[in-house]
Amino acid sequence: MELSDLMTFAAVARTGGITRAAEALNTVQSNVTQRIKALEAEIGTALFERHSRGMTLTGAGRRLLPYAQRMAALSREALLAARDDGDAKGPLAIGSMETTAAVRLPAVLASFHRRFPAVSLTLRTATTAELATAVLEGSLDGAFVTSPIDHAELTGITAFREELVLITAQRFDSLASLRAGTAESGPTALVFRVGCTYRHRLENLFATLGWPSAARCELGTLDGMIGCVAAGMGVALLPRTVVERSELAREISILALEPQFAHVETLFVYRRSLHHPSALAAFISSLESEESEIAA
Repeated sequence: MELSDLMTFAAVARTGGITRAAEALNTVQSNVTQRIKALEAEIGTALFERHSRGMTLTGAGRRLLPYAQRMAALSREALLAARDDGDAKGPLAIGSMETTAAVRLPAVLASFHRRFPAVSLTLRTATTAELATAVLEGSLDGAFVTSPIDHAELTGITAFREELVLITAQRFDSLASLRAGTAESGPTALVFRVGCTYRHRLENLFATLGWPSAARCELGTLDGMIGCVAAGMGVALLPRTVVERSELAREISILALEPQFAHVETLFVYRRSLHHPSALAAFISSLESEESEIAA
């Protein structure tokens, strides 16, 4: 079983199609198709179901995928370990939720860059679910995600502690006024796409308040979400630190919540590994130092 075939298989599974996988791998579609067919022939069963919307994994494909991801990540780890001379330098790919990137990370990244200018750092934003998958696949070295993350191949440290708040149009000053001033089904929930932990928590809160069937509206940016709340379109669940720093903070109401909905930790997660690249080790050490200073 060729490693290149497994890496191609993992790329198709991640992107959902031959064309997108070819773009991600910087190769031609025919090469991707050939490698998938060769792998299916070697295993003796189909790994994908082909349909008009793309390709989805068969049962065999789902069973193979974790092994393909681990082998791809181990290959990348071995290459980096061989090249690593102990100095913090070279590429470091970090992921983050948009809310964390907007408020928490600028100072952290600036401090790290001053200390380790030879590290070429890139930042990608996505949902917690997408970020955890990217770390497992090895396309990210580490990521800031919302707890809890329970996976045998991931470990991490607490980076930040957040208080989540419900933000509403300015005319509502409490949950009671929100309930009295909206339809029986509840207000529209303004959320990020599926896989966002804040979305999941807001849906749990709505279920507790008796609004399980409330309308959802997916938005792609933090500023757009807060702006829509200010305009009276719906409500959102976001960290207090993010909301209070917004230019629109005075145009919305910020409602505190019970601890089971409000308290959340942001973790920096990375793969359990025999060797962490020096750039990643330096980044983890920087986060641990900052956490110790905050705790003191």
